[in-house]
Amino acid sequence: MKEMKEEIKKLRKIQELALTRDEHGRMGDGSRLDEFNKAIDDMVRSLDPAVAGVYARLYKKSHVTMAAMSNGCCSVCGMQVPIAQGQQVRLQQHLVTCSSCGRILFAEETAAARNVSDRLAERDDEKKTGLARFSDPSLVTVSLGAVSREEAISALADLMETNSYIANASSLVTAAMDREAVLSTAMEGGIALPHVRGVEGGRLVMAVGVSKEGIDWDGEKVRMVFFSAIPVAVSNFYISLMSGIVQAFSKRETIDSAVKAKDSAALWKALVKATRTTVK
Repeated sequence: MKEMKEEIKKLRKIQELALTRDEHGRMGDGSRLDEFNKAIDDMVRSLDPAVAGVYARLYKKSHVTMAAMSNGCCSVCGMQVPIAQGQQVRLQQHLVTCSSCGRILFAEETAAARNVSDRLAERDDEKKTGLARFSDPSLVTVSLGAVSREEAISALADLMETNSYIANASSLVTAAMDREAVLSTAMEGGIALPHVRGVEGGRLVMAVGVSKEGIDWDGEKVRMVFFSAIPVAVSNFYISLMSGIVQAFSKRETIDSAVKAKDSAALWKALVKATRTTVK
C-alpha cells in the first residue's frame, strides 16, 4: 500500500473539494461544477484501491468522510477514541475509522487554529436568534480598514483571537486564503462569506466586519464580510447558514442599513434583526 500519510492528505483534500463543490452548487452559479467533479474524480483515482474503496463507501452516506481526532475524540460524533487506536491515528501507518460514525480519523494538527471558548454554548438558554447564535457583539466591527480580502480576513481573525474565541489567528488566515484560492466567497450584492473548516474545540464562530469604502474581492466590491470558523461536524449546516445570510442581505437597503451603522452596537442590532428569520 502507498505511504498512508500521503493517502490521508489526499483524502482530506478530496473532502474539502467535495464540500466546496457542494457550496458552489447551492450558493454559486454552478459554472464550475464540472471542474470540481473532474478534480475530485482524478484525486480519487490516484488513491490506493483499498483506500478508494473505503472512501467510496463512506461518501455514499455523507460527504464528510474524514474527522479530526480532537482531544482524544472523533470531532464529528464526539465518541472517545481508545488510547491504542488514538496512537494508530497519530502514526498514520494505516486507515483508522471511528467505531461510532465510521469516518476516517486523522490527527489534529498542533499548529491549526482552535476554538477555545464555550461562551456561545453557555448562552443556549438565552434563546438567541439569527446571527446571535453564532456570534457576539465583541465580534463585529464597523471599521474594517482593509483594502484586500487577506487584510479583511486577518482583521476578523484577530478580532476572534483578541476576544478569546480562537487560538492561532495566523493559521486561520492562512487556511482561509487557501480556501479563497480554490473558489472566491464573494457574492453578488456586496457581501463575502470566507470560512475555514475543521476548526475544532467548540461551536461555529462568526465575526462580521463592514467596509464603508468597499474591498476589492476577486473582482467584486465587498462591503460586508462574514468570516466563520467551522467545526467539521457542521460543514453541511454551514451551507444553510450561508443561504440564510445571503437571503437576509439580498436587498440593497438592508446592506446599506448595516454599513451606515455608527458603532458596533448599532451594527450588532442590525445584524440580529436582519437574520432573525433567515438564520435558524
